[in-house]
Amino acid sequence: MTGALVAAMVAAGGISGTAAAAQPQQAQPQQTRDCRTYSSTTRCGDLQLNEKQRTCVTSSVQLGMTERRAEVECQATG
Repeated sequence: MTGALVAAMVAAGGISGTAAAAQPQQAQPQQTRDCRTYSSTTRCGDLQLNEKQRTCVTSSVQLGMTERRAEVECQATG
């Protein structure tokens, strides 16, 4: 009897959340910002680096760090 009652409630839409669960979720728009986080420091977009920071990036890349990470870390430290 209980199973029949539950089935009737679901068919009638009496249990909340069942209709929403059956519908596909809409896709979230992609973020267009170019953000990256290293060592708890987040930077977005093209970074404006001074001469000292650009030198730091060049040196760090030569030592094996990725350019994107070097930009963030060199900007954060200098």
